[in-house]
Amino acid sequence: MKTFHNYLIGLGLMLLSAISCADNAWENTSGWWNQTDIPAFDKSKITQQLPLIKVQGNKFVNDAGKVMVFRGLNISDPDKIARDKRFTKKHFEVIKSWGANVIRVPVHPSAWRKHGKKAYLAMLDQVVVWANELNIYVILDWHSIGNLHSQMFQNNSYYTDKPETFDFWRTVSERYAGVNAVAFYEIFNEPTVFNGRLGIVSWADWKAINEEAITIIQAHNPKAISLVAGFNWAYDLTPIATAPIERDNVAYVSHAYPMKVGAPYEKNWERDFGFVADKYPVFATEIGYQLATDKGAHVPVIDDGSYGKRITDYFGNKGISWVGWVFDPDWSPQMFTDYKTYEPTMQGKHFREVMLKENN
Repeated sequence: MKTFHNYLIGLGLMLLSAISCADNAWENTSGWWNQTDIPAFDKSKITQQLPLIKVQGNKFVNDAGKVMVFRGLNISDPDKIARDKRFTKKHFEVIKSWGANVIRVPVHPSAWRKHGKKAYLAMLDQVVVWANELNIYVILDWHSIGNLHSQMFQNNSYYTDKPETFDFWRTVSERYAGVNAVAFYEIFNEPTVFNGRLGIVSWADWKAINEEAITIIQAHNPKAISLVAGFNWAYDLTPIATAPIERDNVAYVSHAYPMKVGAPYEKNWERDFGFVADKYPVFATEIGYQLATDKGAHVPVIDDGSYGKRITDYFGNKGISWVGWVFDPDWSPQMFTDYKTYEPTMQGKHFREVMLKENN
């Protein structure tokens, strides 16, 4: 009996050893099971580190404890900039000259798949290097519109699914861990059911999806700040009052375009998303406006021109960070008229003036 008992002990030790070896094999990145043709991000190109940004109460602060309010611009998808043959540092230097301290990088799932991970990551790497050199922080945005729960989307360019979405965040959060310039990870651009055309999703469903994505991100990059959008094309944050995201280092997103509500604007903004800024950081990652007669004018961005000052004044009073849509001459509402002159449009002039004044 004693011999059998010793046999069982020995067998148990062998099993524990095998499990330990399996764990070590999993962690051994040089094994054949981890081989890939995608080179790691070359962190030697990060010649300086920007101050680390973190969430503290309802504010963003840097590692010296200074409160940071971000005001910047959305670039167009790097795929679009490259097709326009404008994927150069000069393009980002113009953004810097406008006073931006943050850029948002919209990654369309269709462009991600078209290029493949290796080629698209090379473009993202270059954006990160240029932004870091120019002291500009980066928001990475998985730029889909629709219902990720039902996997129905507004058009084909936005099609994705949960596995692809989660894999994107696993890939980039691991890749840019330790690069302070890549401070924000915007889980999903604009959640909407499009008045039922894209199915049904509850806040509990959406909350669970975001919490799983954030778990993946934080497992690879615990210092990353995750941005979570509300419903109604990332406008409505009212569910946060009773069911906030149950994770740390989170901020909330609202796209408060001019046609979302009518007067009294400030009162309605406060009801729909502004109240959240009293307890958590809020980041308006898309704002913008144009006249009905301007190129590409569409719902919900049409305005008589008064929206610009109204929205930036409101954000200033609330300490809400914002990013204007979009630094491109074609996608609307445009920030500038052409690549040759970078002449600002109506909204471009306003946002540039505010950034140059406030981002000091």
